[in-house]
Amino acid sequence: MSFRIQPTAPARPNRCQLFGPGSRPAIFEKMAASAADVINLDLEDSVAPSDKDSARANIIKAIGEIDWGTKTLSVRINGLDTPYWYRDVVDLLEQASDRLDQIMIPKVGCAADIYAVDALVTAIERAKGRTKPIKFEVIIESAAGIAHVEEIAAASPRLEAMSLGAADFAASMGMATTGIGGTQENYYMLHEGQKHWSDPWHWAQAAIVAACRTHGVLPVDGPFGDFSDDEGFRAQALRSATLGMVGKWAIHPKQITLANEVFTPSEAAVAEAREILAAMEQAKANGEGATVYKGRLVDIASIKQAEVIVRQSEMISGS
Repeated sequence: MSFRIQPTAPARPNRCQLFGPGSRPAIFEKMAASAADVINLDLEDSVAPSDKDSARANIIKAIGEIDWGTKTLSVRINGLDTPYWYRDVVDLLEQASDRLDQIMIPKVGCAADIYAVDALVTAIERAKGRTKPIKFEVIIESAAGIAHVEEIAAASPRLEAMSLGAADFAASMGMATTGIGGTQENYYMLHEGQKHWSDPWHWAQAAIVAACRTHGVLPVDGPFGDFSDDEGFRAQALRSATLGMVGKWAIHPKQITLANEVFTPSEAAVAEAREILAAMEQAKANGEGATVYKGRLVDIASIKQAEVIVRQSEMISGS
């Protein structure tokens, strides 16, 4: 193991990120009252070009007027390849209240993309005397993004979270699918005449988790397009949680409960983690570096795994 200590990710609940278009201000109050940990008000894909200006104005107004409680409040700006993004950043930071926590930067392809937004944000904060630094979250949704994922994760101290955007990622990679997340019909293995479906997003998710954990960033799973398929959503969320992701997007309110369910440690899991910690404390008192718990070996690595579960549970219960 390197002598450099792996930084910890921000200690905040991030089980579910609920998205809503800035062109539909009527839903903002409902979003604020939801059980999502993070609210993402959108200026990008869900907003038509003709509605960009009005959507931006809607969001700026709502940031200061709606009670968002303790939720993390984020705005997804337009991509850096558009003529809209600079005005998104300037207007948000010059006109919106300090209640805004984050800016989500889509389609990030390299560290320089983050640098560009960081430079503009920093200049505006200094000019306007903003005392609450804006944080960043980014979406990996291109071949370039996944190729440069580690340099992106290290690009700015403002960066707190990173997500996989499955649809644009699939298009950039030339993948033969129109699905947004989940298993794909033609991505399977054949064993003794039976089809077994694999996860085509697994490798990209694992790369994101590794980059995020190396640099103290929260890894988040992105959208699951078929919001009528609860079991499909749950299955993908469980795979993501097992890989180390901390939460998932909700593109429909019904997905909030599912995400919170998967990314909240169960009472049984927390109880077992506490028992493992107690067993290792006893082993330590006995001068032993390992012990047996329910028929399996547990050691120092087991402590680290158990501590992750306990800390996550305590953080969520205290939110």
